[in-house]
Amino acid sequence: MKRILHKYSFIVVILFILTACSDDVPQLLPLQQDDVILAFGDSLTFGMGSESATESYPAILQILSGKTVVNAGIPGEFSQAGLERLPHVLANISPKLVILCHGGNDLIRRLDIVQLERNLAQMIKIIQASGAQVILVAVPALSLTLDVPDLYQNLATEHAIPIEADVIRYVEMEASLKSDQIHPNAQGYRLIAENIYQLLQASHAL
Repeated sequence: MKRILHKYSFIVVILFILTACSDDVPQLLPLQQDDVILAFGDSLTFGMGSESATESYPAILQILSGKTVVNAGIPGEFSQAGLERLPHVLANISPKLVILCHGGNDLIRRLDIVQLERNLAQMIKIIQASGAQVILVAVPALSLTLDVPDLYQNLATEHAIPIEADVIRYVEMEASLKSDQIHPNAQGYRLIAENIYQLLQASHAL
């Protein structure tokens, strides 16, 4: 067990170094003490496969960051439904930063990937129009290699926002980090939270 945990810690350190040393990480405004972070997405945000209230990535990120992190993940949600839900959540929560991790169900069901990109682009625009900052978390496509669709990096580049492009793909490829074929377990969600936290630090949000 110690050897396994050491391997995961090593991966986290490497990902942090790559993120922190990258000149390509867009810079965000630092969050103030009472600013709220909104985690918006589907079952990966909700924490399916773990004890959501304490083991989901938003729950762990709240501990790491010292900020209030609101979990607005809806299991099974498609991006179109997320797009329709987002304005109401923003109005109710008034976050200063949104972590957008969406599209997994679209990819699993092989829905139109062009429409997925459009939906995510609209979500980013709505978040920014509300006055909140946004970071994007990429989700891999359902395939043997679990490649991440180019649309995530394209959106991050187009809107000049930070992106965590690797950690969910890594978790999805490691059976020991999953509770089923799709969802992480508690260790998997912790790894996701740690990498998002490091991205927030690298972008100067924290």
